[in-house]
Amino acid sequence: CVLRASNDYEAVQAWLSLHESTGTQRAYRKEAERLVLWAIVERGCALSSLTTEDAVAYRAFLRRPSPRSRWVSPPRPRTSPEWRPFAGGLSARSAAHSLSVLGALFRWLIEQRYVFANPFAGLKVRGASAALLDTSRAFSEGEWALVRTVADGLEWSYGWEPAAAQRLRFVLDFAYATGLRASELVHATLGAIKIDPIDERWLHVIGKGARAGRVTLPPLARVALDRYLMQRGLPTTPAKWEPLTPLVASLAGEAGINRARLWVVMKRFFATAAEVIGEGSPAVAETLRRASPHWMRHTHATHALQGGAELTAVRDNLRHASLSTTSMYLHSDDVKRARQMASVFGTPTR
Repeated sequence: CVLRASNDYEAVQAWLSLHESTGTQRAYRKEAERLVLWAIVERGCALSSLTTEDAVAYRAFLRRPSPRSRWVSPPRPRTSPEWRPFAGGLSARSAAHSLSVLGALFRWLIEQRYVFANPFAGLKVRGASAALLDTSRAFSEGEWALVRTVADGLEWSYGWEPAAAQRLRFVLDFAYATGLRASELVHATLGAIKIDPIDERWLHVIGKGARAGRVTLPPLARVALDRYLMQRGLPTTPAKWEPLTPLVASLAGEAGINRARLWVVMKRFFATAAEVIGEGSPAVAETLRRASPHWMRHTHATHALQGGAELTAVRDNLRHASLSTTSMYLHSDDVKRARQMASVFGTPTR
């Protein structure tokens, strides 16, 4: 073995240290730690002792972690005694991602001669390929209108503190208008907003894979930001901005919040909205319960394309490497197909 690691934890830490992106480290750590815990608790063995049969069992476990009391709980701080590794069973797509990460881990461990084989080699998840094309994690225009209606009444009708409600509305509108990833939004500062010669504003970000990019700020984003800055008692004139001021502030002061906190805040809101809407629209309420901050990015892309934005413009704003990724949000072909079939196979005449 060419590693100095004396146990699985140290070996995993060595692998994680290869990745400079904190987002990648966080995502990979979650998958590796879940497997290490499962191997110890459910199999009573180390990573090096896992077999292909164990990997198959772990695949099933990811879809339905059990016993639930041991493995599943609502999101909690890791320091809480009620914390569990899972919030529920993983979707086919998420399970496939997990197995892909673990396969990469074992390939590296083989190269370091820490293990002799990769038990996850060749392991597939049924339905994962179809899930990759699923763009249902976006609000329809009607659902989005309901979401914003609930958001407008948070402090008056649903007991939210005014500052929390104001922040939530800013996050909704700014994320919807820009398509930012959650990590990009919480790291954004006023100093990252630049004004070009024709007075257009651009937010400069460091995105996925540590790639630099910029996102246009349309009127909805600019108005939302100005309103939120005024509510925080800050100037709206760019020349008077403190460059390090975060776009999304903590309620305890002008410090920022992290992605985990943003996730909790938005999940709380979606749960509130689901409860409000539930009696009249149970299907919409269920959609809201599944929603997460990343839905704002999907909704931005879907609505932009439906509103007539060019595919290349949406691609550039989302900073996708390929048009094929952005085109997943196009639903015009589905609409055209449905209408053509309806014209042939219409309502029965008898």
